[in-house]
Order: sequence, then C-alpha cells, then structure tokens
Amino acid sequence: MADDNSEFLIEYRVVGNSVKVSAVDPVTLTEVTIVGPLSAGKEELMRNAVNKLKYVLEKQKPDPEPPPRRPGKLV
Repeated sequence: MADDNSEFLIEYRVVGNSVKVSAVDPVTLTEVTIVGPLSAGKEELMRNAVNKLKYVLEKQKPDPEPPPRRPGKLV
C-alpha cells in the first residue's frame, strides 16, 4: 500500500487562521485530514498529513496470520 515511492493527492484549504490539509491515497481512496496554523510551512503540513495517511494505511493492513489457538475448554 504505502511505501516511500507512493504518490498522494494533497489539498490545502485556508480556514481563518488555520490551514486544513487533506491527503488521499488514490489506490485505496483513503483520506485523512489535519489542521495546522497558517504560519506553518506548506512542506511541514504536507509531511504531517502524509505521515498520518501512511499510519492509517498501515493500520488497515490485515494481520499476516491469526494468533495461535490456546488449549482449553469452552464452558
């Protein structure tokens, strides 16, 4: 899903003294949003949004294998 060569769609929207940054993965159509101060740099806001998107994509991955079954009795 997300690797270092991934490309994401980024949207910036100024809302008062804040900037709302949305990042979208075009493959899975997963979207995340962050809000930062207007004084923050565009690169920093983009980096934070992409890091959040990568985190969400990583959490959505299925577990490679289920946990082992434990012996016991079902009562």
